[in-house]
Amino acid sequence: MRLFLAVAVLMLAFVAYTEAQEETIEQKFTEFGERVTQVGQDLAEKAKTAFENINNSEFAVTSRNWFSEQIEKLKTMFQDNSQ
Repeated sequence: MRLFLAVAVLMLAFVAYTEAQEETIEQKFTEFGERVTQVGQDLAEKAKTAFENINNSEFAVTSRNWFSEQIEKLKTMFQDNSQ
């Protein structure tokens, strides 16, 4: 009888221990998921900021303006030649 009681107590202790471990592992996975999400959001924000900085740089603005002028010149030239 004592052996069965000792085994039952050990089983209860083991179950309690594994449940406590599972919660810890579950919490670790949750924290890891939150960290990955935060890193992804930070990376997206940095990429967005970098793209905006490049898009608004002086080189980009002058290049767009130059291409727009060249396209307008070509349109004008083709319109003048077609008439």
